Amino acid sequence: MKTIAIDFETANEQRGSACSVGLAWIEDGRVVRVEERLIRPRDMRFSSFNIAVHGIRPEQVEDAGEFPEVMDEFIDDFVGATMIAHNAAFDFSVWRACLDLYRQSYPELSYLCSVKIARHVWPQLSSHKLNVLATHLGLRFVHHNAAEDAAVCAQATLAMAHAVGAAHPRDIPERIGMTVGRLYAGGYTACTLRKR
Repeated sequence: MKTIAIDFETANEQRGSACSVGLAWIEDGRVVRVEERLIRPRDMRFSSFNIAVHGIRPEQVEDAGEFPEVMDEFIDDFVGATMIAHNAAFDFSVWRACLDLYRQSYPELSYLCSVKIARHVWPQLSSHKLNVLATHLGLRFVHHNAAEDAAVCAQATLAMAHAVGAAHPRDIPERIGMTVGRLYAGGYTACTLRKR
């Protein structure tokens, strides 16, 4: 059972404009691998707003692979995996939009939203943004770098699993009343959390 945190950055306001992906693998209660890949969007329109957020410019991705080529490198890792994203609604909408753009089928996997988990586990925090969680946990990172965001998402999820007495991140949903999100060939189911 693979567990992988994922984060996308986009070139513009279009969800199908992924320009980088970060991945962090969790094994035996720790982050064991972190990868980042730049992605050349089909439409090379980069908005100044998005560049200001993540710092990725068009010239940096000119020689990168497009979405299918980049993601195919990890396709075996995704099959049957539990994926985690901080604000999964965004990251999984990017993933679906890019798959739709290239007319590719969705991989079969389940996913958790770490921001929803954080709201449940640490309701006292003023915000549940990734940089706030990093500060809360004493982690230093470069925000909006896809690899670093994925790594902090993974580390925060491990801390939250510990906080709710779950042996593994995939056990968190049953502890807090979360419905696991799913991607599958015919579509998707959102990750949701019952109101307290």
